[in-house]
Amino acid sequence: MTARESARRILLRAWAALGRPLSPARAAPLPSSPRILIIRPDHLGDLLFAAPAVRLLRAMFPTAHLAALVGPWGAEIARRCYPVDEVRTCVFPGFSRQPKGKPWAAYRLLAHEARSLRDFDLAVVLRFDHWWGALLAHTAGIPRRWGDDIPECAPFLTSAAPYTAGRHEVEQSLRLVSTCAEMAGLEAPRIDTHLAFPVTADEAGWAAGYLAQQGLAGGERLIAIHPGAGAAVKLWPAARYAQVADALAERWQARVLLTGSRDELGLAQAVAGAMRSRATVAAGETTLGQLAALLARCQLVIGSDSGPLHLAVAVGAPTLHMFGPADPALFGPWAPGEEARHPVLLSPRHCVPCNRLDYGPAELPEHPCMAEVATEDVLRAAERVLAAEARP
Repeated sequence: MTARESARRILLRAWAALGRPLSPARAAPLPSSPRILIIRPDHLGDLLFAAPAVRLLRAMFPTAHLAALVGPWGAEIARRCYPVDEVRTCVFPGFSRQPKGKPWAAYRLLAHEARSLRDFDLAVVLRFDHWWGALLAHTAGIPRRWGDDIPECAPFLTSAAPYTAGRHEVEQSLRLVSTCAEMAGLEAPRIDTHLAFPVTADEAGWAAGYLAQQGLAGGERLIAIHPGAGAAVKLWPAARYAQVADALAERWQARVLLTGSRDELGLAQAVAGAMRSRATVAAGETTLGQLAALLARCQLVIGSDSGPLHLAVAVGAPTLHMFGPADPALFGPWAPGEEARHPVLLSPRHCVPCNRLDYGPAELPEHPCMAEVATEDVLRAAERVLAAEARP
C-alpha cells in the first residue's frame, strides 16, 4: 500500500466516524416497495458485467423503484440492459477519461449529488472498490447501503459482502447482492446470468443494409477485428492484426470488418493499410446499437480486452480475447457453459497480470506484454473457433 492510499484510508475512516451520528439507523427496515439506487461508474464492458446483478435486484424487489446512477457514457447501456425505472447520470471522478480537475472538485460534486439522492431507501455500490460511491450514499443519508468489504468502502456501508480476490466481476456483483440480501433476511432467487444486449429491428436492418453496401450479401463468412482498447497498454500491434486478418481471409474465404469508435479510426485504418486483402473499415460510422448489430452477424470477433468484445459476447457472437495487464479471471468473457466459443490468450510475460492500465507514453516501451502474444497463437485459436462454428 502506498503512503497516499494509507492516508486516504485513514481520512475516509475519520469522515465515516464523524458522519455516523448524522446517519439514519443502520438497520432501518425496507418498505414493501423500496426506492433502490444502483451505483456503477464504469464504461461499456463493466456496465455489461453489472447487468446480471441488476436483474437479480429486480427479481428480489419486483415492485421496487430501481434507479441506476451511471456516467453519461453509460446511460445507453443502463437504459437497454438494466431492468430499472430510471437512469441518472453523474460524471464520476476518475472515470470520465478526461484530465483531472482540482483535488476538491470531487468532493464538491459529491455534496451536490448527495442532495438529490436523499429519497432512496437502499443504495447498492456495484463496483467493489468504489469508495466515492459508498461515500456518496453515506453523505446522502440513504438508510441501507450495500457494497463490498473493502477498507476504503466498508466504513460507509451498512452491509458489506466479503470480497474474494480472483473472482470474476459478474460473480462478485451477484455475490454482493445475494450476501447482503441474506444479511437483511431476504432470499436471492436463481436467475439467468448470461450477458445480453437487445438490438432493435431498425439497428438490425441498418446492419444488413450497411453490409450490402460493402458487397456483403450475407452468405460470406464475416470476421470482425476491434483493434482499440480503453488503455494504450492493452493494444496489440496493428501489423499483427493485419497478418491474422489476411490469413483468415485467405483460408476461410472471409471478409474482415474493422470496428472502433471515431477516436479509434486511425487504429482501424492502420490495420487495413497493412493488409493485403480487402477490409471494411466501420470505425467511427456506428452508434453503439449499430455496432452491436454488426457484431451479431459475425462468425468471429477478435480483439484485446475491451468493452466491444464483451458487447460481442452479449449479442451471441463467438470471440477471441487477448489479455496483457488485466486479469482475465476477473475481466474475461462471461458466457457460462459457452467458454469454448470465447477463448482467451494471456500474454506469457512474467509480470502479467499487473492490473495497471495508466502507463504513460514514455513507460509503454518497458511494458510490452501485449506484443508478446504471438501471432501464431492468435491464428490457431481463431481457427479453432471458426472450425467449431462451421460444424453442423
